[in-house]
Amino acid sequence: MNSLVFFCAQKVISDHASTRKALDYIPHEIYPVLFKAAFLDLRTLVLRDVVQRWPFSVLNFSTILKRCKHCDRDVIREKPNKQCLQAVIMGVKDYLLNELRQNRVLTNRKHRSLRVVDLTGLQDDGDRQDADTIGQWSRTVALAKACIEISRTSRRDEYNSSKRRKGKSGAPVEGACDSQMCVEIHANLFVTGNSYGTVKDALQVGKTSPLCLKCRDLRAEELSAKKTVSILELLDTVVLRKIELRYNNLGLCGLNTVFPYLPMFVNLISLKLPYSNIDVRHMTAEMEESFQNMVSMFSQLPNVKELNLASSRLSGRIRELLSVLQKPLESLELAYCYLLPTDATYLANSHHAPFLRKLDLSGNNLSDVLLGPFCQILQQASNSLVYLDIMECRVMDRQLTSFLPALRHCSQLQYFSCFCNPISSQGLKALLHTAVQLAALKIVVHPIPVDCYEEGLPWPPSTYDLIDYSINQEKLSRVDAELNEIRLKAVRTDIVTTVELYSDFSLDMLQLY
Repeated sequence: MNSLVFFCAQKVISDHASTRKALDYIPHEIYPVLFKAAFLDLRTLVLRDVVQRWPFSVLNFSTILKRCKHCDRDVIREKPNKQCLQAVIMGVKDYLLNELRQNRVLTNRKHRSLRVVDLTGLQDDGDRQDADTIGQWSRTVALAKACIEISRTSRRDEYNSSKRRKGKSGAPVEGACDSQMCVEIHANLFVTGNSYGTVKDALQVGKTSPLCLKCRDLRAEELSAKKTVSILELLDTVVLRKIELRYNNLGLCGLNTVFPYLPMFVNLISLKLPYSNIDVRHMTAEMEESFQNMVSMFSQLPNVKELNLASSRLSGRIRELLSVLQKPLESLELAYCYLLPTDATYLANSHHAPFLRKLDLSGNNLSDVLLGPFCQILQQASNSLVYLDIMECRVMDRQLTSFLPALRHCSQLQYFSCFCNPISSQGLKALLHTAVQLAALKIVVHPIPVDCYEEGLPWPPSTYDLIDYSINQEKLSRVDAELNEIRLKAVRTDIVTTVELYSDFSLDMLQLY
């Protein structure tokens, strides 16, 4: 239930003209409530004015928009509204332009103290596009353009007022941006080939511009090694905490160009290199040298606890890569990595296993020699594992029966996916009987049982068979009813069971950041 203060704030912002006149007289401690009310009610004009007059040094979206004593709606977990975010950007620009034109660097600034606007808590809208929301890529471009625009305005005003701002020697004072004037925008940036030029320009001008873009999480897609390096060179080495290089097809030799720059980010805790075209199975001398450089680079990352090497063919080399990491990993994604028994056995006995909260082994064959080590991994991670994904691992009823006892001990498990595995309805019911005993479990993503397909399905079926063959809807409905009956009897209707890939599960509980 919303508080009386929040209802009053909603009343105040209902009329823009009145709100604008009243802002200078409203107590500072009410501003965060006004901001949240305006953001929630899509009062963009009011939101812009509130930001322009923000009385505190920091404007942090996560702090203001989360569930609080005044409003029980957790807005920060929702996809950000496009118009509201644009209003915030315009408010920051208004604030800085007003400061520049009044030349307040050298005058009284009692009512102007904004230093940091932190947008890092905003949720990305993933693959689902919505006309009313703004995704991470569009946010990145909008913020970059704002920084460039402010820089140009600052330089123009600096030029026009250069005579008044000369030093005693008669030479112009160096630097367009006094430290007192600079506002930092902390954001998660998504850079592609199409936005590379704009983002690079924004990061470059940020060194002297009143509006400086600081990146906490970097996501770069389809960038060459040279462009990736040029972005990394411009990032704040203290602020950056996450690097994700995706779909760049760099290979070991291309990544070798990037590796020397990673250790300079002293607070880096997450490194994701999926789809990087790494293949250690057929190595040349040059590739082996690049791989050893990769191992050396890993040893220089003292704080990394999240690692994604999905779709890298790392057969037999997992020990070399992971043993040099100084901190135990809490999130490890090795999907489609062609793991060998030696890799899985190392992982089960490594210093990482007892600390793993997220583990993705999708696409690795758990139907044979990897099954034993996989059960050992579950045993070692039983007190920590929150998220487990074994999609498309060729798991059948026999393998499922083998690891269910170990899974039953994973007391913290909240998400489990065995999507696209040839499991029967009997196996699925056995899985759910185990699932209902796990108090923390929220979501089970499972395949359509193989006995719910029409006659003629090859055995064992491949992933393509499961996609191509028709489903007997009558049989599937009967199985769904039986699964629901298991949940009802166990009083676990809170568990979501689905045959759809589930992308809405929040991993905030990992607390990696």
